[in-house]
Amino acid sequence: MSKRILAAACAAATALALSACTSTASSSGSSSKDETLTVMASFYPLKYLAEKIGGDHVTVTSLTPDGAEPHDLELSPKMVDSLSSADAVVYLAGFQGAVDEAIEQQAPKTVIDVSPAAELVEAGTDANHPAEEEEEGTDEAQSGEAEGHDHEGHDHEGHEHHHDMSADPHFWLDPVRMAKAATLVGDKLAEADSAHADTYKANAKALSEELTTLGDTLVSRTSTCKVKTFVTAHTAFGYLADRTGLTQVGISGLDPESSPSPARLAEIAQIAKDQGVTTIFTEALIDPKVAQTLADDLGITTAVLDPIESQTDASKDYAATMNSNIDALTKALDCQ
Repeated sequence: MSKRILAAACAAATALALSACTSTASSSGSSSKDETLTVMASFYPLKYLAEKIGGDHVTVTSLTPDGAEPHDLELSPKMVDSLSSADAVVYLAGFQGAVDEAIEQQAPKTVIDVSPAAELVEAGTDANHPAEEEEEGTDEAQSGEAEGHDHEGHDHEGHEHHHDMSADPHFWLDPVRMAKAATLVGDKLAEADSAHADTYKANAKALSEELTTLGDTLVSRTSTCKVKTFVTAHTAFGYLADRTGLTQVGISGLDPESSPSPARLAEIAQIAKDQGVTTIFTEALIDPKVAQTLADDLGITTAVLDPIESQTDASKDYAATMNSNIDALTKALDCQ
């Protein structure tokens, strides 16, 4: 009898140990499901969307560092390799050649291209989205630079950069287009992480509504402007101008590194005089020298209009920066 009792006790102990191991394994599996989704965004506005929509369920990294110019982004081999280990990447096809190439090489399972939702406008279709060549210098002093310039790519300091400037990429400066991109990102994250699909979709819906309201604010606050034309450091604000019915005049083209010719600067100066422009807008990531010289020559002032291509102030997110842009526009354009 004592032997049978001892055997039963041993069997019970073994079963308990196995149960504990099974429980631990099960707990470990549950924990892995609760791990955050690793998302890589190609530049700041898309990082903003991913963070707002993903919330606590995502860890977002931007391929473009804060304060860096995204147009000519170069990716290190390490950053390219990191794409393959990410759960998802959010990008704008055609905007950053290095990102397009990296995704082709090391695409994660979920690739979210926001361009369909952004409804990009072809460059050259109207005054707010001019063809790149209309903005670039063609005078003899710049001919050496212009000779090597190609819209599919150009070389700076030994690095080849590829641009697809057939369409204006700066859709995020129209909050309504940004709202449509938010919906797309929410749907795609829900597909990538079905366990939290409802959260992603709810966050995307809330963000889309906030962005649509921001778009309404932009329109209403600029609807009474006495001046209808604004001059910018580079042609990044075409979608904003379309939304508000204003006219943008860019010193440089869609690519901020393109240089205006003396003839182009003279043309802008005449437009500014004819339209009653009182402010030339500069940017944090572009040398303000040309804009400042133009403003000085015209006897007018300068102010900052942020294209929000990168986050230059950690205390201000996309929405806060857009509101600052609205304030700057309404002041410069004499909006009542």
